[in-house]
Amino acid sequence: MDAWRGPEVPDLPGRGPEPRLRDTATGELTVAATGRDASLYACGITPYDATHLGHAATFTAWDLLVRAWLDAGHHVTYTQNVTDVDDPLLERAERDGVDWRELALRETDRYRRDMEALRIVPPAHLIGAVEAVPLIDRFAERLAARGSLYDLEGDTYFARCADPAFGALSGPDSAPGLSLAQMTALSAERGGDPDRPGKKDPLDVLVWRAERPGEPAWDSRFGPGRPGWHVECAAIAVEFLGAAFDVQAGGSDLVFPHHEMSASHARVACAADGRVFARVYAHSGMVAYQGQKMSKSLGNLVFVSKLRDSGTDPMAIRLAILAHHYRSDWEWTPEVLTGATTRLTRWRTAVSSATGSARAPGVPAVDDVLRTVRERLAEDLDAPGALAAIDTWADAALTAPGSVPLADARLIRDTADALLGIAL
Repeated sequence: MDAWRGPEVPDLPGRGPEPRLRDTATGELTVAATGRDASLYACGITPYDATHLGHAATFTAWDLLVRAWLDAGHHVTYTQNVTDVDDPLLERAERDGVDWRELALRETDRYRRDMEALRIVPPAHLIGAVEAVPLIDRFAERLAARGSLYDLEGDTYFARCADPAFGALSGPDSAPGLSLAQMTALSAERGGDPDRPGKKDPLDVLVWRAERPGEPAWDSRFGPGRPGWHVECAAIAVEFLGAAFDVQAGGSDLVFPHHEMSASHARVACAADGRVFARVYAHSGMVAYQGQKMSKSLGNLVFVSKLRDSGTDPMAIRLAILAHHYRSDWEWTPEVLTGATTRLTRWRTAVSSATGSARAPGVPAVDDVLRTVRERLAEDLDAPGALAAIDTWADAALTAPGSVPLADARLIRDTADALLGIAL
């Protein structure tokens, strides 16, 4: 599956510091990449209603990480999936009377256009579940060889007891500290089937769903059917990033069961490979609208494409997102967008009004601004702190028009572009 056309990222003088992330499993700030090669797996969309601002906020967060890694001198390998066959997509297609393939293609294309407009650096690998069925099948065979799968009325389940480290991300000894009762409740809420009769454990999850009448199916070692969600991401991540990689990223609603289960699958399938799956887990907060978390079931979604169609500058949308720390929950309001539009205008006016040859007293040195932006992003992607540094420069520059060197304005423009993804 093709990704989107990536933005040109300017080169900045020097190198940025090593980015650190708040690891969900431990709650501690952890260096995001320990070698020259940096690797990231981000769970992507299910393309039946994309791209709302919750999606945009999540992928903008990982874009900041990619940009900070590039600025620190890393070679970045970024992989993202697209769950282009799953129950919600099939249900939406049936509701709307369209072919599920057409729906998936249409919404994936919309997602690509939105990501390009927001100047998100594309993943090296954008992998759809449908195209990944053969590799998911091979991965599931590795699970079967470990004795971790069992049959239930034709469906194939993963037994969580096969993984002694189950709960390492979200269990009682982790930072989320979820009990088994809490896990069971979340499983039921987030697409699982803990109450299904015949399961060995309520938290066992579906790896291969046997063919149902009227549903798409593919041949596999387990009979005709389609893959489960958790095994999809585990298989794609291992295939394109290896058994161990740096960062697993997604929304906070994916901590359990999705990321816990994907990691558990990988630990069992790749047990002979030593350290397995992600070293650091990063999760973004939820975006609300009209007082409640954006949800397809509630219908309170704000779509990037509709904002763009209404004439909203994508850079204002991006700045509205960056005004909030990626791990925080926040609410989209008209005032948030107005504030971002005002900020964008102020920054653009400040850089375009620079015509002087000498810096006026009181205008911050641009080298200091660059250093501050780098430092803030390296500290758990503190975008609000980075914005504040450029705000201070812009406010000072606007009080002394014509007294800011062109070279200063160019470096501010490149800093905003390379590190924050904002085109001035």
